[in-house]
Amino acid sequence: MNQQQSLPRRRHLMDPNAPRKAPDPQDLERLQRVQRRVMTVLVLTTILHLAVGFVIAADHVAADRTDARIGLNVIATAFMVGGIAAALLINHRSWKSPWLLLGLLPGIVGIWWTVL
Repeated sequence: MNQQQSLPRRRHLMDPNAPRKAPDPQDLERLQRVQRRVMTVLVLTTILHLAVGFVIAADHVAADRTDARIGLNVIATAFMVGGIAAALLINHRSWKSPWLLLGLLPGIVGIWWTVL
C-alpha cells in the first residue's frame, strides 16, 4: 500500500476534493472596515509624531532665527493636514472636510510655544 494514501491529509494543505467555501460578503465588509480603521490610526499617529517632532525641532532653533522656527511650524502644519486628508481618503470620504482644520493645531500650538 502506498504510504501517502494511508496518511490523512493535513488540514493546512489544500484539498482539491474539498474546496473551501466562498467567504461571506458581510465578513469581508467587516474585515475591510477594521483594516481601514487600523490604517487610519497608524497614519494619524505617525503623522502626529512627525508634526510634534517638527515643533520640537523649531523650539531647538536659535532664538534669532524666527524665520526657521515659523518654517518648521508651517511644515508641521502641512504634514498634519496631509495626514488628516489621508485618513479621510482611507475611509472613502471626501478630503474636503472641516476635519482638516484640526491639522492647523500643531502649527498654532507650535507658533505660540516657539515664537510668541
